[in-house]
Amino acid sequence: MRLAAAAALALALAPGAAPAACVIRKFAELPVTMVGTRPLIQARINGAPVMLMADSGAFYSFLSPGTASQHHLRLDPAPFGMVSLGVGGSAALSVARVQAFTLAGFVVPKAVFLVGGSEVGGEAVGLIGQNILGIADVEYDLAGGVIRLMRPDGCGEKPLAYWAGPSLPYGMVNIAPVEPRNPHTSGTALINGVKINVIFDTGASMSMLKRSTSKRVGIALDSPEVTTAGFSGGIGRRPVQTWIAPVANFEIGGEKIEHTRLRIGDSDIPGGDMLLGADFFLSHRVYVANGQHRLYFTYNGGPVFNLGLSPEGQATAPAQAEPADAEAFARRGDAEAARRDYPHAIADLTRAIELDPKSPDYPYRRGLAHLAAGQSALAAADLDRILALAPSDARARVVRATLLLTEHRTADALADLDAADKVLANAADERLGMGRLYLLVYALPRAIDQYDRWIKAHPDDHHMVEALAGRCRARAILGQDLSAAMADCQHALHIQPGWGSLEGRAFVRLRQGQFDKAMADFDQVVSLEPRAAWPLYGRGLAKLKTGLSNQGKADIAAATVIDPKIANEAAKYGLAP
Repeated sequence: MRLAAAAALALALAPGAAPAACVIRKFAELPVTMVGTRPLIQARINGAPVMLMADSGAFYSFLSPGTASQHHLRLDPAPFGMVSLGVGGSAALSVARVQAFTLAGFVVPKAVFLVGGSEVGGEAVGLIGQNILGIADVEYDLAGGVIRLMRPDGCGEKPLAYWAGPSLPYGMVNIAPVEPRNPHTSGTALINGVKINVIFDTGASMSMLKRSTSKRVGIALDSPEVTTAGFSGGIGRRPVQTWIAPVANFEIGGEKIEHTRLRIGDSDIPGGDMLLGADFFLSHRVYVANGQHRLYFTYNGGPVFNLGLSPEGQATAPAQAEPADAEAFARRGDAEAARRDYPHAIADLTRAIELDPKSPDYPYRRGLAHLAAGQSALAAADLDRILALAPSDARARVVRATLLLTEHRTADALADLDAADKVLANAADERLGMGRLYLLVYALPRAIDQYDRWIKAHPDDHHMVEALAGRCRARAILGQDLSAAMADCQHALHIQPGWGSLEGRAFVRLRQGQFDKAMADFDQVVSLEPRAAWPLYGRGLAKLKTGLSNQGKADIAAATVIDPKIANEAAKYGLAP
């Protein structure tokens, strides 16, 4: 695919004889839509539009198993022993050949993609790796909503940060050559004066230092200043624990950041100590000079590591040319939203709507910005507008259903979810979220159906734990397929122990009459989530069944204080004292 892309792009647009002076020529420009901190590029698979994430941390381009199924792509075995390594472990791979892959207006025939691992998420169905992005030099201007493929002529070792000037200094990092055996754009940085290897990875939504390196740079995870930050996921099945830690200084390419915070992950980062993710790229304009083995960058302003806390610096971003059309305004708005600059993001997306009022896409993107800014009423108005323009827009249906549930409008939310169910492909990633919402309102058969479809199409996804635990819990509450429910919970606990899987297993054991084992599971869940009503209620039932009458009644009373409706809801499924 690398050779085919190079031929298609370079032969079509390559310049003539190189001039004597240094000239940097652009031969392809890829518009970028930021969905959260994911840089997405529009392409076509056999004529069907898709969004793919630009991932400088991957050599080969990927499609998810669900996408390959949805587009009826034939899968062949990958070369023996070939797996993909990343955050969350490894994933087995297959190979798909796309008869006509279109990118930036060029058709690449019989393009080869690897298939496997987790869904990319954020509307992306796969990723574009270095086998396309690295065919020449590449400029990442994510804040400007574009990635440019560049070719310098006659420049030798001259600096290639062509947009920089006296008032905008640039940094420079030496990088290793990119090749299949060394697929990353990698260089070095300093944390607290200690040298580390960093990988420049637009596919990582957040920058992250690996846990095994944190001690070497003087970070103690048991320090009271370190906070847990939940779980993150990558290409493999296993979610990884993360923390946020204060750091005295971070330095790269001459740029110094004092008194910042870094995210640390309990994972391996093949070939490096730290990922510099899309948050770094949003706060910098980056030129990867593959021919020179150098990376140039300038600072855009705002926080470098987008952790949602007090920013490290608030320098004003360099002035850019005013967008020329609705899509350019929208791309700039998406980039501003990714940097949490919601007022400017909403203003730019509003301008996009004014220029193209018939597009359902711009109200959707503004609706997400309104949601992120905590403006749910304005977000709801945008979603209503989208569905008036495009009633079959499943994305908007699912987001609106989520908002309706916060207003306790369950019937309306179910109507939106049912409408989305009718138009989504069986393998659609949205089905996982729909299963979660159906489970939330105890539409249990519909929840199980969504989980069934999602699990079948996403065998190695890092959300597998959630899907298995959700399906186990739905079956356990219904009292149906208990052997299958137990298998789901045991499988989820094998991948990653968590209270959701424990709760599901506890209800299965309660249904099966294994009351002592059920109580042991419920005890663990209650210790982890003491304000969750269902585990308390279930433990109370198990205690009553073993003769612990007073203790059982106390648990049921405590559960009823948390959720006054739980006894009636549980009784619908035969879970009563």
